[in-house]
Amino acid sequence: MSHYFRSNIRAMSGYAPGEQPRDGDFIKLNTNENPYPPSPKVYAALRQSIAASLRLYPPPMSESLCAAAAAAYGVKAENVLAGNGSDELLAIVMRCFVDAGQRVAYPVPTYSLYDTLVEIQAAVPVGVPFPEDFSVPEQLARQDAPLTILCNPNAPSGTLVALPKIVELARSVAGILVVDEAYVDFAASEGASALPLIYQLPNLIVLRTLSKSFSLAGMRVGLAFASAELIAGMNKVRDSYNLDRLSIAAGSAALGDMAWMQRNAARIQRSRQQLAAGLKRLGYQVYPSHTNFILARQRDKNLQPVYEELKRRKILVRYFDAPGLRDCLRITVGTPKEVRALLTELATISA
Repeated sequence: MSHYFRSNIRAMSGYAPGEQPRDGDFIKLNTNENPYPPSPKVYAALRQSIAASLRLYPPPMSESLCAAAAAAYGVKAENVLAGNGSDELLAIVMRCFVDAGQRVAYPVPTYSLYDTLVEIQAAVPVGVPFPEDFSVPEQLARQDAPLTILCNPNAPSGTLVALPKIVELARSVAGILVVDEAYVDFAASEGASALPLIYQLPNLIVLRTLSKSFSLAGMRVGLAFASAELIAGMNKVRDSYNLDRLSIAAGSAALGDMAWMQRNAARIQRSRQQLAAGLKRLGYQVYPSHTNFILARQRDKNLQPVYEELKRRKILVRYFDAPGLRDCLRITVGTPKEVRALLTELATISA
């Protein structure tokens, strides 16, 4: 039946998410989920929302969520678009700004969903290799691409590009610049977010997700921030009723309790330091991480056997069978207990 599909869909392999084991006995450090629960206000909002109103369609524009995001981040509601996770917002961006055959540029290695979305759009992925330190590649702005994406902090490296470089990049690219800030709440320094720049850079779109720092991966809530003109245009291609009532309620409540999120982010930052120190003692090269995960490398050594042995011992980490990453493991920062368990097992495997 494959002949019914468009040729580019036949040719693509599709996005491969991290493993989600049915057996709950695993220490799960492979998909960058937050080890701590969401705010109690989220549970209260969900309980209140489970009512007869579930028979009705949700507000199509997710007004209460956009208002909560505007209040939390100091922007206007007209500068916010809510999505079914930031993944949907990335798909909206592709449909808005990229025609079939056009180029989409981003540094690599990075979030592999970008490749998939470009292929679906029948566009041309232009992966510009990162230098060794994961700084912005000099050639990135020279690709004549209607869309350029920068994951910042980057996945899977965890590294962060400073705001002056983002300003320079936005002013140099040919079209739209998307800064994907899925992990920015875990950054070690203040002022890491490009969000305040949307008022001075008309081609900038900043994406956020509530999956990571707000512990809402199961609710699928994403946010796009941009000029009112860009948001209005993106709304034209947004799926109708793209967020359900429960996601809107949960996201609004989470954004109303920033202190809870920030406390959990600080806990993860402390555990990240412990994990990085332990990995260095075991001989791993550790990139400076501003996320809730660490990229650990043993130069020129394929780490798939280490990944597989950890899995056999009921610990999941992420291994990428891809150029430039086969000697790496990406490890989500878990609780202190989970971090200790991982380091203990790695020590016996490496011995």
